[in-house]
Amino acid sequence: MNTYIENGVPRRQIIKLEGVQKAYETSAGEFVALRDINLSIKTGEFATVIGKSGSGKSTLLNIIAGIDRATAGEVVVGGTSLNGLSENQLAIWRGKTVGVIFQFFQLLPTLTVAENVMLPMDFGRFLNGNKRKQRALDLLERVGIVGQAHKLPHTLSGGQQQRVAIARALANDPPILVADEPTGNLDTHTAEVVLNLFSALVNEGKTILMVTHERDIETRSHRLISLEDGRILVDGAGQKELKDALPTLA
Repeated sequence: MNTYIENGVPRRQIIKLEGVQKAYETSAGEFVALRDINLSIKTGEFATVIGKSGSGKSTLLNIIAGIDRATAGEVVVGGTSLNGLSENQLAIWRGKTVGVIFQFFQLLPTLTVAENVMLPMDFGRFLNGNKRKQRALDLLERVGIVGQAHKLPHTLSGGQQQRVAIARALANDPPILVADEPTGNLDTHTAEVVLNLFSALVNEGKTILMVTHERDIETRSHRLISLEDGRILVDGAGQKELKDALPTLA
């Protein structure tokens, strides 16, 4: 991976997309979700993706996370080109490299909170069995809900479930987190808690790419990426460009 020096600190290019396109076949014909995306993100960046519904935000995150595949172009994440990986190889790579946080939590209802957090460790063979539970408890303490560890997800509030989802995303200590509307179903106070946690993780060296409609983005993320009709409209905007862009969101 390429390395840059910023303020005397080495920063690697951890995500790189070149000429990426994504098209879907529908009953009405081909729908192009992403068009000629060129994007580079360095380690330790907190990047926010905004855009109207259907602009390609979630598709972009899914391609970076290896959940979906590009139709054309090159996708390199964490030093690995995703283009040639099989589905099994992608799953193994994702378990080590990317933590995914969904808007609707996606917790398994029959597993306890702690078991949900341990699940990626089981799949990724991260740590041995005796240490996995302790790591799950440590992560739940980090997000402030260790007291809920042995409860089932449905007994928790939405904000608590989102904190579990964040702990689960951190289970295998991935260098990258991608979050699709992580505060979309949360009240203002809980959203603030989640964003504070993201800021702390970035300060510790994590790279975060987040889709959001938050109006407080300029005080949180290092970088704004605005999508429109599958293209990057704004990248790296300052506060003026941000304030101009936000009113256009659906």
